[in-house]
Amino acid sequence: MAGAPTIASIFAQRVVIGVADMAVSNNAQMVLSTYALGSCIGVVAYDPLVKAGGILHLMLPESSISMEKAQRQPAMFADTGLPHFFRALTGVKAERFRLRLFVAGGASVISGNDPFRIGERNILVTMDYLSKNGYTVTHNEVGGSVNRTIHLEMSTGVVTLKTPTENGQLSLCS
Repeated sequence: MAGAPTIASIFAQRVVIGVADMAVSNNAQMVLSTYALGSCIGVVAYDPLVKAGGILHLMLPESSISMEKAQRQPAMFADTGLPHFFRALTGVKAERFRLRLFVAGGASVISGNDPFRIGERNILVTMDYLSKNGYTVTHNEVGGSVNRTIHLEMSTGVVTLKTPTENGQLSLCS
């Protein structure tokens, strides 16, 4: 029957990752979601062998603007959130060399000239960190001027990407 829910979807647990937060899991019944990535960056990591992964929703590029805040909430900043995120992934048995990464966000959502260029700076710092630390981004959807929402199904590694005008899916298993 078209549109009927599957047994797995009935029992799936959804964890919503807010701004400046992250979650990791190796629970196959889990769906991780983060909403309305504007200038923020969403980093999705998935290890297809052990079905472990997570989402980081970072807000700002550099913690130097508030070291106190970075200590309390490292996921707020790219430079503190990314190392924190990858350490947490090892705790759910994800292996660095098997990780598949998807990066989204970094939009310019302010009308007119944005003197702070937060989205652009978030992309730059995130991609620079990943490259310098040997991580390969298998898919990305960055820049532009639209908000993005991401869902990661832990059982399959399927990422659903939603924008105001489009919905799409991609697999982090291939």
